[in-house]
Amino acid sequence: MYKRYWFILALLVICSPLGLLANGTAWGEWDRQDLKETLGYVPQGLEQLSNRWQAIFPDYNIHFLGEGTLSSFAGYILSALIGSLLVYTLILFIAKRLFPVRNKQACSDK
Repeated sequence: MYKRYWFILALLVICSPLGLLANGTAWGEWDRQDLKETLGYVPQGLEQLSNRWQAIFPDYNIHFLGEGTLSSFAGYILSALIGSLLVYTLILFIAKRLFPVRNKQACSDK
């Protein structure tokens, strides 16, 4: 059963570059300039944080691969993998904190 979930997750990761086919920007991926054009202003908190945070893969490009399509595809896939692993790790951490295994022998008998 779990193999099916991993297969679905892998399929979604591989399909993540389909976002390159869309026009415009994805929801929530706006920079200061996009917000200024859309809203007419940039919220103060975002303005302050924008100088502190730099994306690991700006615009989903892996710069050592160049600026072409391959770089964008690899950036989308790598970002999806990293995001999936972070979410999986966070869920696993929370689950282990909420539901600790008290009797390990009882679990191994199943």
